[in-house]
Amino acid sequence: MKKGASEEKIISTLTSKSMLKQQIFDNTCAGFKLLKQELFRITEDLNGKLANRDPRIQLSFSDHGEFAAELKVAGDLLIFSMHSNIFQFDRDHEIWKTDYIKEDASASYSGVINLYNFLADSFKYNRSEDLGYLVARIFINKNNHFFVQGKRQSGFNYTTLGANVLDQHYIREIVKASVQYCLDFDLLVPPYDAVKLISVGQIHQNISDAKQQTGKRLGFQFKVDDVDK
Repeated sequence: MKKGASEEKIISTLTSKSMLKQQIFDNTCAGFKLLKQELFRITEDLNGKLANRDPRIQLSFSDHGEFAAELKVAGDLLIFSMHSNIFQFDRDHEIWKTDYIKEDASASYSGVINLYNFLADSFKYNRSEDLGYLVARIFINKNNHFFVQGKRQSGFNYTTLGANVLDQHYIREIVKASVQYCLDFDLLVPPYDAVKLISVGQIHQNISDAKQQTGKRLGFQFKVDDVDK
């Protein structure tokens, strides 16, 4: 291949792919901004309805800048995290079998917003060994089409890329489904055999720092095969 042709191909690829990824990044940023607005609105709405009840169950929203936000709901902490990079799906993913992607492979490139569920006490007491769980991922492409990958019991209905354009309505439904799922996802007592042994050093550490590792499914398998493809 001639030098000129090689450089021209590099320039062409850089231009087209970089523009594509920048558009997706902009769409994901806009979607995440909309998400934070809805988190704030839902917090205000639900707190208004909870005003005459126990103040300990009030919701609390925190904006942590361009790439992160959190919603505290009673003993749960939902952390929403936008990734700064753009991703492509592996060739074994079900998305490649859809007519939508067969017609335009570039529509498979996506930005990602991750949703994690932690115990609020894990952060309150600085228990750095505690575990959080990936509850869902929101994928957004160049056309602002999206789909949600999450636990099957979560109630996320938007599992087909190309069917819906991300907007305030869908964001609100995703947030409400996320909150309900995390509230239903209870903290379980770990199996006896998983906690039956502890060293002197560990018990001293637990007593002084309250850092015994805790997670909603500690000692249980949080199954990957229980995720919508």
